[in-house]
Amino acid sequence: MRSTPPRTARRRLLALAVASTTALVVAACGSADSDPASSVGETRTVEHARGKTDVPNKPTRVVVLEPVQLDTAIALEITPVGAAVLSEAAGVPRYLGDKAAGITTVGTVQEPNVQKIAALKPDLIIGTESRHSALYDQLTAVAPTVFMASQADPWQDNVTFTATALGGADSAGKLLTGYQQRCAEIAGKFGTAGKTAQLIRPRDGVLTLYGPTSFAGSTLECVGFKTPQRDWENSISVDISPERVLEAKADHVFVTTVDVNDRSTIPASVDANAAAFPRLHLVDQSFWITGVGTVGGQAVLDDLERILAASN
Repeated sequence: MRSTPPRTARRRLLALAVASTTALVVAACGSADSDPASSVGETRTVEHARGKTDVPNKPTRVVVLEPVQLDTAIALEITPVGAAVLSEAAGVPRYLGDKAAGITTVGTVQEPNVQKIAALKPDLIIGTESRHSALYDQLTAVAPTVFMASQADPWQDNVTFTATALGGADSAGKLLTGYQQRCAEIAGKFGTAGKTAQLIRPRDGVLTLYGPTSFAGSTLECVGFKTPQRDWENSISVDISPERVLEAKADHVFVTTVDVNDRSTIPASVDANAAAFPRLHLVDQSFWITGVGTVGGQAVLDDLERILAASN
């Protein structure tokens, strides 16, 4: 008499076989024969969310798992061999242009594919504890891996962390200084002090309002705008129903879209209250939302300068 039904036993054996095969694939890809990190010369120690890790002084085959890490690498003229993306259908954000040509996608930001990462034979992997914690051991079997704490941390801090991991902390300072100086120039040119601005992202039947600690929200504040006061619930954004659309009122309201020339992408609730939004601007979601970093920041500043010049 069996203590376990045959079908259940077979399922358990199959699960064990799959797990064992996956472990062998990852281990093989991370072995000294195939891992460029095993043959690197000089290394340095990087402190990160999981402790301390020795990484190559000058990594040449980098895989990044967050938009801010990809943006920062490109800003530092380091083209990763692989990157996790927000959408595999959309691929690498188009705002990065030719600088990101040839980068292989390795799954999504939420679910990176370890086997695809291993196949690229990286010498450095950069990820995020809040998203990728469960994959840390598998990733370290492939190459030296460092994790920033959270994608929700101030994006400027994550730029600095990524640049440090890549060996360019001083360069990060220059990138951020250039961004901040450009903000000051725009603020002075268009007299934004004392005015409010709000970014709205329509999605899934709600309106997502972005706060002052978000990437785009902080850029609006960087050029002198203030985000209307509200409880941000310890988050970078809050969702409101279309019936509460008037809570998004501001001197300038920016609405994200995939086509800035298509006015039909303005949410119906906003359009129905057009008088409450006299300065409404459609902006490109590909960099206002996903362009986290100084390359994306400069793209948002380009957009703001164009919009403010046209609306004055």
